[in-house]
Amino acid sequence: MDSSSTSSPVPPVTIVGAGIAGAACAVALRAAGVGVRVIDRGRAVGGRMASPVLHGRRVDIGAGYFTVRDPGFETVVGGWEAAGLAHRWTNTFGILAAGEAPTSKSGPDRWSTPGGLRSLVRTMLEGVQVDGDTDVDRAGLAQLAGTVVLAMPDPQAGRLAPVPSPVDYDSVITVVCGFADRGWPFADAAFVKEHPDVEFVADDGARRGDDAAVLVAHSTAGLAARCLDDPQRAVAPVVAGLRDLLGVGAPDWTHAHRWTFAKPTGGHDATRGFSETDGREIWFAGDQWCPEGSPRVESAWRSGTDVAAAILDRR
Repeated sequence: MDSSSTSSPVPPVTIVGAGIAGAACAVALRAAGVGVRVIDRGRAVGGRMASPVLHGRRVDIGAGYFTVRDPGFETVVGGWEAAGLAHRWTNTFGILAAGEAPTSKSGPDRWSTPGGLRSLVRTMLEGVQVDGDTDVDRAGLAQLAGTVVLAMPDPQAGRLAPVPSPVDYDSVITVVCGFADRGWPFADAAFVKEHPDVEFVADDGARRGDDAAVLVAHSTAGLAARCLDDPQRAVAPVVAGLRDLLGVGAPDWTHAHRWTFAKPTGGHDATRGFSETDGREIWFAGDQWCPEGSPRVESAWRSGTDVAAAILDRR
């Protein structure tokens, strides 16, 4: 039966945003018998957990990994691990600084996927009606059926409805670099200290487990702001930064992707938001709804899950 069928025992919910927050909300609502429709402006689900095919293989160009602290999320990840969809990657990242020898720092287990992070969201949304390549404006929002969940960054949600105490976002430009051979002085991934153009570098071959000679570099917010109108302009300074930091030569190919709303600069003091306009319930979800710790993949999952629970409590 179509999950958006009008035979559902309770009114349907429309979720705008097919990232992990929207997917988690959809999963919880469907489990409770609520009809769900998911809308996303992108052609593929995943949001910032994007994994496009570049030069014959999937590359994670948004979120670099995820951690597992939340008990509920731990149960979900256990299912993914058992199904071969996710695996523990590393608990140690490098620390890079120009002119200094690389060091490393241990932390929580970071998880990755053989099929790209987007594969997890795609799995979550199996059987859910997803209308991709569909943009919604304020007028369109008024036409959506039932309760609405805006699962997206606050600046985007704010274009559709007033967001309670919205938080700002930094932009990031991801530059993917493909090389002929592997050879860089760090394992798995590295944070970059005090560099004007590069903030984080991931070894995508190590992350995915196929040893491809592909690095994924995330720009600083400053470089992204300067190149936001033309992401391709960020490639040269990022490649130069990788040369200075890693001693690598020119890549065989590059790919640039703009994330206008990449990282929240702050967080809300609750895991979800709510407003009511003209009798319509509007809920807000995303990684920015994170009262503890820094915004991350699991906080987005928790936010979407908690929005679903709050919707059900009101019915």
